[in-house]
Amino acid sequence: MRAMVLDRPKTPLRELQLSQPVPAPGQVLVRVLACGVCRTDLHVVDGDLTEPKLPIIPGHEVIGRVASLGAGVDRFSEGDRVGIPWLGWTDGTCAYCVSGRENLCDHARFTGYTVDGGYAEYTVADERFCFPIPDAYGDVEAAPLMCAGLIGHRSLRLAGDGRCVGLYGFGASAHIIAQVAVSEGRRVFAFTRPGDDAGQRFARSLGAVWAGDSTQMPPEELDAAIIFAPVGGLVPVALHATRKAGIVVCAGIHMSPIPGFPYDALWEERMIRSVANLTRRDGEEFLALAPRIPVRTTTTPIPLPQANEALRKLREGGIEGALVLIP
Repeated sequence: MRAMVLDRPKTPLRELQLSQPVPAPGQVLVRVLACGVCRTDLHVVDGDLTEPKLPIIPGHEVIGRVASLGAGVDRFSEGDRVGIPWLGWTDGTCAYCVSGRENLCDHARFTGYTVDGGYAEYTVADERFCFPIPDAYGDVEAAPLMCAGLIGHRSLRLAGDGRCVGLYGFGASAHIIAQVAVSEGRRVFAFTRPGDDAGQRFARSLGAVWAGDSTQMPPEELDAAIIFAPVGGLVPVALHATRKAGIVVCAGIHMSPIPGFPYDALWEERMIRSVANLTRRDGEEFLALAPRIPVRTTTTPIPLPQANEALRKLREGGIEGALVLIP
């Protein structure tokens, strides 16, 4: 099979011909049809996440067809379409797993980081951590749902039920979760990089009542803010934009250092919290919800060998929606 491989951080991916992986007991071999390019992939490639398996095939927004079954597989059959997310395995026995918080499992394995992912023509995955994909979505359309959608969904739930929600960084996650928030009757305020007029127009087209850059204050106080951009300096900015008892959710797996800020920005029962990974329940909930709204993803397909170019575009910003690699 053809695969794009990271040998060491801060170097380009190499296109290689590798043997197809063989599914172990409990695993499925999946023929990859599409794989989203996520900012977490960029953090792996750029060395921000410091403990990857090397060499590693990145990619954790995988849509594909089951090509063969490992021993004992009973959730899927050959030919089934499945999605493979970031959370690839948990031990199921630690205190976090048994309390319904498998996203915090100390021994978890992650697709495209500690186990090979979807920047390839084939990959293997634990059947327990794969999802059936709704028929309403094509392969490319569905790919961003696997992380941008799932993390966005978890972030919105952790942001509470406030009616005014700010989204800082209007990329793949925000363009999906804005649609969910609007469907729930919330007022969405979108924040982009300074000068990103196109991004602000895109946000308004998806139902945002206001869009501006992250240096601006919204015209109304926010009940909650979700920070998708990996910029620690946005934390005090978002705190200042929220009302009393407001919630600021840091949705990324990596963020630059958060600068100091005066206590009165946090006082009056404001809260800062992070989102770590996802649970299978998150996936089941969101994939049932998305086609009912319906959530529509904006995507740009890119041939698999151009993965380095896709990562460069994501690093530079200005992407409308999500980039998706096609083997």
